[in-house]
This record gives sequence, structure tokens and C-alpha cells, in this order.
Amino acid sequence: MEESPQDTYKTILKPSEEILFKERKSKFFGNAYPIRDEEDVKPLIEALRKKHPTANHVCYAWQLGVEEPHYRANDDGEPNNSAGMPIYGQIQSFGVTNVLVAVTRIFGGTKLGVGGLITAYRSGAQMALEAAQIIEKTLRKEFILKFDYDQMDKVMRTIKQHQLEIVSQEMELSCTMVISARKLEADQTQQLFTAMHPPIDIKIKE
Repeated sequence: MEESPQDTYKTILKPSEEILFKERKSKFFGNAYPIRDEEDVKPLIEALRKKHPTANHVCYAWQLGVEEPHYRANDDGEPNNSAGMPIYGQIQSFGVTNVLVAVTRIFGGTKLGVGGLITAYRSGAQMALEAAQIIEKTLRKEFILKFDYDQMDKVMRTIKQHQLEIVSQEMELSCTMVISARKLEADQTQQLFTAMHPPIDIKIKE
């Protein structure tokens, strides 16, 4: 059975090796990073500024989300749309999300013109994504389960049988567990636990 396209997405496994693209003595360093939310972006960009203190521009683009993706492109002082958008174009071209691609430029003394900049930033982004390991992931939903100790065996058996993932668990007076299931199977997952006797308290984690 073919997987539904809405059920999977492509992202990168880990930060790529830094690549270097040279154009008329200007150096363009390309990096790609997996990100989980917008807060991840700033520290990564600041780290690149520290790593390349003589850099004139650290331009970047990122995309987050699968069903309703949102993105941002930043020219960091380069002419409008000459850096961030060409980088974002490569994120689209590789079909990846939850990713940040940054291209750091050290000026070499010769102006490249807007066309030259677009080509150089696009090339830096493309090389960074080529250097990254692209993986496919499934969309998942998390549920919070609450149950008593005497239901533990039943719950664990169901989790194992249906290959659900345990994200976290707390064992105090009663048990609280966060599990994760494929998004496409979210309804069936809920039914598995509500159909138990007595039913398990399960709700979607917002």
C-alpha cells in the first residue's frame, strides 16, 4: 500500500558540513541545519557570525511545518531579494522542511551585481543541502494517557503491538504517559485506548 503523501515529509538528519563557494574572490560559506521551531534560528545565525567575524553578511532562509508551512528569508543587508529568496528557492527545490539554510559572505573586493549575488547565494544554498543527509519522516501526533497501575500491562501491550512511541512517562500515584502515533492513524490510536475496560483517559497533546 502506498503511503499518503500528506503523511511523510523530508528534512535533514543533522547539521551539514560547512561548504565553501568562491566567486570573484568573495567567499560564500553554506550551512544547513534541522530546526524544530523559530527560536532555533537566532542562536545558529549568531554562532555563524562568531565563527566568521570578518563576514559582511549572514543571509538565510528557513521553513517550518508540513501541512501549513511557513518560511522567512533574510537578505541581511544585501540588495532586496538577492540572497534570502534564492536560498529559500533551494529549500523548495530540495522539498525539505523544518530546516534553516544560511550562506555567510566574506567580501573579496569585487562587486558581483544583483545577478551575480543571486547565483552565488543559490549555489551556496544548493551545495549546503547537497552536503546534508536528507531523510523522510512521518507526521506524528502526541497523546496524553492517564491510567492506574493495574492497567499498565494492557497499555504497554497495546503500545508494543501497534508500534506506538513512548515520548515520556511519569509514575506517581497513577501513571501519565505521552505517546506518539502516525498522524494518519490518530483516530484508531484513540479508539484503542477508549475501547479498553475501563477506558483509558486519552487526549491529544496540544
